Amino acid sequence: MITNLYVKNLALIDEIEIEFSNGLNILTGETGAGKSIILGSINLALGNKATSDIIGHYGESGLVEVTFSVDDNKAKELATYDIYPENNEITISRRIMEGRSVIKINGETVSNSVVKKITALLIDIHGQHDHQSLLYKATHLEFLDRYAKNEISDTKTRLKAAYKDFKLSEKKLAEFTISEEERLRNISFLQYEIDEIEAADIKDNEDIELEALYRRILNSKKITEEIDYISKNICDDNNCAGNEISRALLSLNRITEYDENLVPLYNELADIENLFNDFNRDLKSYMNEMDFDDRIFDTTEKRLDKLNGLKAKHGGSLDYVKEALITSKEKLDFYKEYEDNLKLAEEAYNNNYDKLMDLCKKLSFLRKKSAKNLEADITKALLDLNFSQVKFEIRFTQTEHPSDNGFDEAEYLISLNPGEDLKPLSKIASGGELSRIMLGLKSVLAGKDDIDTLIFDEIDTGISGRTAQKVSEKMALIAKKHQVICITHLPQIASMADTHFLIEKNVMDNTTRTTIHKLNAEEIITELSRMLGGTEINGIVYDNAKEMKRQADELKKMSV
Repeated sequence: MITNLYVKNLALIDEIEIEFSNGLNILTGETGAGKSIILGSINLALGNKATSDIIGHYGESGLVEVTFSVDDNKAKELATYDIYPENNEITISRRIMEGRSVIKINGETVSNSVVKKITALLIDIHGQHDHQSLLYKATHLEFLDRYAKNEISDTKTRLKAAYKDFKLSEKKLAEFTISEEERLRNISFLQYEIDEIEAADIKDNEDIELEALYRRILNSKKITEEIDYISKNICDDNNCAGNEISRALLSLNRITEYDENLVPLYNELADIENLFNDFNRDLKSYMNEMDFDDRIFDTTEKRLDKLNGLKAKHGGSLDYVKEALITSKEKLDFYKEYEDNLKLAEEAYNNNYDKLMDLCKKLSFLRKKSAKNLEADITKALLDLNFSQVKFEIRFTQTEHPSDNGFDEAEYLISLNPGEDLKPLSKIASGGELSRIMLGLKSVLAGKDDIDTLIFDEIDTGISGRTAQKVSEKMALIAKKHQVICITHLPQIASMADTHFLIEKNVMDNTTRTTIHKLNAEEIITELSRMLGGTEINGIVYDNAKEMKRQADELKKMSV
């Protein structure tokens, strides 16, 4: 359930904080006071699109935070999305700035898609025009599946997996579309590619080593000239640096007996002599290896051309060439055994289709069985909502092709008057009637869903009098097992509140602000009086409001 809502700098709201309670939370206020922005703020926190003008005049960004209290079972479901409650609470916050927004759960930034997924576990929001969704057949099956969730969830899971297998086998079968001439042409081409790669006999890192050798050969003349220059400068026939170092070493050796402090210098010079001799030897060895003939150059160049050609053909590296060899062999086997593979693909397709259709039939059977119960429950709920006589039926048709949701289409048909034929909702129901039908449906689903919080934004559109009283009783009944948050303009519904909030629009310092506060017992009667009698609240209106609240409290006690 929602325990707390905090809103800052959104629309006309400077800063408000609301602590919701269990049961029925009612929000009332004058038209234009900002009632819808309160619930709109919850929608924003839960990922709905923010309009460009939503940020208020009290800063450069708006903020909304919604805190939910969850039980252990709900915590386990949230954990599947890597959301972990702290002290059995999660806080969803959204900061809205010009052109962007940031959503966090318990302080960690998350994507909008994650928020929308977990929202379905926590809350069911019914906006002012959501009852219009009843006019669309696509939603009818969705409502039925929610009602029958426990009975069909396992079958739906298996069906989704079967549909995935079926689509894969369908895709596999679609690959068998070539003619015999094309098959033989593919075999010839693949065999050529395989022979070409295998004939190359590629070694690991061969191209890297050959490219290094090729660079040496191409630049061997320049390298030789530079090394020859080095060699002449450090040791020619007339003056060899090595000979001079050796003579200096002998001289130093002769005088070390006179001063032992010269020994370290002698050792350093000895090391220099050894290094010089090693260098001179390595230099001569390198020079000997630089003797390349035209045959070596030609062989290296041709081998590089071969490898580079294969690399260019198969992706740019020898690893890709090796992968191409494996793929080509697999394709060659496929085309050589084409007929056998085609039969296997057809068998897999037919088996997966049969399995899919069996599950579709099973799901359809379970849906139709649950539909009978839903028809009875909705009929009863609608009678409770002051429909004098109701016939309600769920009619099924079958789609041409199965999907991962089966092959059912469902449509709700209703008759609201004696002797009237069953007709689609879109053909018969007015706005107020649709609103009551949706409330009846929601009340039935509330008994099946494990969603803790239901929000209704002016579900009472187009109703009054005794019908309004019946709606209020139904709302109170739902609130026995769920937290309900409701915006209403009808005193009959407001009188059923367990907690009542008043939303007002005030002008302070030449600035219009929306405020909200929880009403005490006396303030509740005053607000009910306003809703009953408008701005003129006399003794009769006040007494009527007081009696309405008393009767509502008595009615709630009787329904416990």
